[in-house]
Amino acid sequence: MTSPLGWFGVGALFASALFVCVAPTPGAARDAVSASAAAGDEQPSQVVENAAHGFLQELDAHRAEYRKDPALLRQAVDRDVLPHFDIQYAARLVLGRYWRTATPAQQQRFINAFEGSLFNNYGSALLEFRADRLQVYPTHVSAGARDAFVRTVIRRDDGSKVEVDYALRMTPQGWKAWDVIIEGISYVKSFRDDFGAQIEQQGLDAVIERLEHGEKPAALGATTGRSS
Repeated sequence: MTSPLGWFGVGALFASALFVCVAPTPGAARDAVSASAAAGDEQPSQVVENAAHGFLQELDAHRAEYRKDPALLRQAVDRDVLPHFDIQYAARLVLGRYWRTATPAQQQRFINAFEGSLFNNYGSALLEFRADRLQVYPTHVSAGARDAFVRTVIRRDDGSKVEVDYALRMTPQGWKAWDVIIEGISYVKSFRDDFGAQIEQQGLDAVIERLEHGEKPAALGATTGRSS
């Protein structure tokens, strides 16, 4: 199976999302709630498009600074991207049955390690992205809908196109993405399969420690003989 992670940093992390998110800073949390309230009547595709282009404007204005100082890029992602992604819900699905047996401390440690690993390994890909490479297809859901699916297309350097789709859910703070499907491959399912095999052999703490030490999430299956 082809791993979606190669495209995760380019498509998924920046566009609506994602990922992958421990609680933002208090100021960012307030901004996220205010934005959600203002966007209460927006369709899910509008939420994705507004989040994506808002971040891309920030990226275009400060690209050179972010290249010199990755910490500034991380601050922008925490502020403008991560509040649009339900990382705790995604983490629960990634861990599956292991989430239910994990302690609260292990759950939070996994969330922190998972999000940090994704940014550290794939965040730099954001610096190569341009707004004209993204197309978001309109999505309309009925009033009271709790789930939505938003289709987007990203144009690569060679002109070919990659389908990057988002699964969203309604939360008290508005629509948030919880899964990214790249060329038909769900990152939640892909991670769940790889992490599950590793947890089964070595335990949850071993997976968390590998993430905390900078290992790419897509590489976790390697010790179990899985191909990512």
